[in-house]
Amino acid sequence: MFTAPEPAVRDRMLSARGHAYALLGLAAAAGGEVWGYAGRTLSGAVTAPDSPAWLRLVSELTGKSGGKLWEGPKEASQAVPPSVPRPQLLGWCDWSADGWDYRAELYQHVDTPPVFHSPVLGRSVDLPDVWWHDLHQALDRLALVSTERQAVREQYIRCRVPEFTGITPGEITWTTAHGDLHWANLTGPQLTLMDWEGWGTAPTGYDAANLYLHSLPVPEFAERVRKEFAHVLGTAAARVGELTACTEILQAAARVPFYADLADVVQQHLDRLRQGVRS
Repeated sequence: MFTAPEPAVRDRMLSARGHAYALLGLAAAAGGEVWGYAGRTLSGAVTAPDSPAWLRLVSELTGKSGGKLWEGPKEASQAVPPSVPRPQLLGWCDWSADGWDYRAELYQHVDTPPVFHSPVLGRSVDLPDVWWHDLHQALDRLALVSTERQAVREQYIRCRVPEFTGITPGEITWTTAHGDLHWANLTGPQLTLMDWEGWGTAPTGYDAANLYLHSLPVPEFAERVRKEFAHVLGTAAARVGELTACTEILQAAARVPFYADLADVVQQHLDRLRQGVRS
């Protein structure tokens, strides 16, 4: 999703990936390098002893590992039911070296590709009706999962939403959400939900709003998303979730290029939301 980081970070992560191969008995496979923001993560296809697999390597400065993002995938594997389609976490290992902590997570390989190569949709895509049905079902089942994890903190909502939207959020209705629902984290035409590091409680409508906002560059498809989630988006209960999703994208625009490109259409949508608040 992101470009390769600066050479020093790239070299460090590639070296750590080689160590993970040795620890887990893996070999490299075709498919290239999939980088996370600023080189924090490095993922890619591998060959495990029994079958093809996927390795995700995450790093943090020593002393800063742990917490929500670090533990998210492992906790999802334990708490989220198998009826929510996601890659099976096969195993993991942790180690430290030269002031960095590392976790290597080995996943079942998912053969179906992401719906789009970037979080932000760049063209219309053809998804069958069963895909939408499966997505609704997955999010409904996820909403029933009881967890103390927080995808979005109330303190963030109370502080940042007024700053970026000019709207003071009212009462918040909470649900359990994926927390990073966009087109690079969904596969198609067979649905799988990828990347579970940020899941947890969030305002109602937060996942649906994120999917809609990441579709805005393709207006006709964004309208399809809006219709699919009409039972949520536009309701009073989902307004805080929608405002929160707008806020996060606008805040990230200063450091993430594809959110900088998305910011104008998100701002236009936010203007429409403001009109709705005033009416």
